Amino acid sequence: MSSALTDLFPWPIVQAPMAGGVSVPQLAGAVCEAGGLGFLASGYKTADGMYQEIKQLRGLTSRPFGVNLFMPQPETADPSAVGVYAHQLAGEAAWYETELGDPDCGRDDGYDAKLAVLLDDPVPVVSFHFGVPSREVVASLHRAGTFVLVTATTPEEARAVERSGADAVIAQGVEAGGHQGTHRDDPETDNAGIGLLSLVAQVREAVSLPVVAAGGIMRGGQIAAVLAAGASAAQLGTAFLATPESGAHALHKQALTNPLFVRTELTRAFSGRPARGLVNRFLREHGPYAPAAYPDVHHLTAPLRKAAAKAGDAQGLALWAGQGHRMARELPAGQLVEVLVAELTAAGTDLSGYTAGGAGR
Repeated sequence: MSSALTDLFPWPIVQAPMAGGVSVPQLAGAVCEAGGLGFLASGYKTADGMYQEIKQLRGLTSRPFGVNLFMPQPETADPSAVGVYAHQLAGEAAWYETELGDPDCGRDDGYDAKLAVLLDDPVPVVSFHFGVPSREVVASLHRAGTFVLVTATTPEEARAVERSGADAVIAQGVEAGGHQGTHRDDPETDNAGIGLLSLVAQVREAVSLPVVAAGGIMRGGQIAAVLAAGASAAQLGTAFLATPESGAHALHKQALTNPLFVRTELTRAFSGRPARGLVNRFLREHGPYAPAAYPDVHHLTAPLRKAAAKAGDAQGLALWAGQGHRMARELPAGQLVEVLVAELTAAGTDLSGYTAGGAGR
């Protein structure tokens, strides 16, 4: 990775931006203070909500941090398929004594308004999920002094990231928890994801951009493995989800190591886009029938998920988690960064290019 970017954070550890209230300022701030790169997730928030979190984070740390944006989604969903799925979910609505959400309440996640905020009051790093920003957007962020990262799940997507002028690519393996950051939602490619180590190697050969590796990483030894494979840093989500600073619901945190939830699957059940979560009742019963319709299905199921959380029912929640979820540690986020760095050192990784003062390699 270019030294200009790694100068922003002392250790090669990035806290993944987890939307839905998980990546709160307290979590990002703790990671930044410990020498990682903390991230806020703007997904499903208003532009003002994002701005308020940025202000709060700036009050918690003077270190650089990142903000993640969702790319606007095209009109590809079949309304009739969404209607059929809504009919299938009627029993869930009755069970939780709530109404289904409006599937037509927005597809762009306030993208333009959020960009305007980030250009008016720049942050050190911005990352993009679900697609590639235009060259003009990337150039405008560069003029504001912001580094730009974009998620890719294939070598072809990584080439598109490089063409955009972005500074680095986040190579997201199929092991990753939460939504796969595919640029195009194609149901024919469901369950055709590439494992992280293979993906890092392929992306390294496809583009000259620095690579941040993401997907199922829970230990310092795994970070060492992706660095050895050619990545410049590792992005961890599920590992930070269990920390006390995380904004995840207590049921979600407990489920990571609960023996009732033994595995994860990619599913469209909760959002209409492939996302990896712990297999629970809702996922088993509705996953096979969920249409390719994001964010329509996300809006549709939002009241169900909220009602399930209120009822204390983990079987109705979207329990996003990577394949390494059983290795979650309930450590404070800053301490977790310290443990990961110690494990990296124990694995024989040369960290001389990184210093506690922030110098990159």
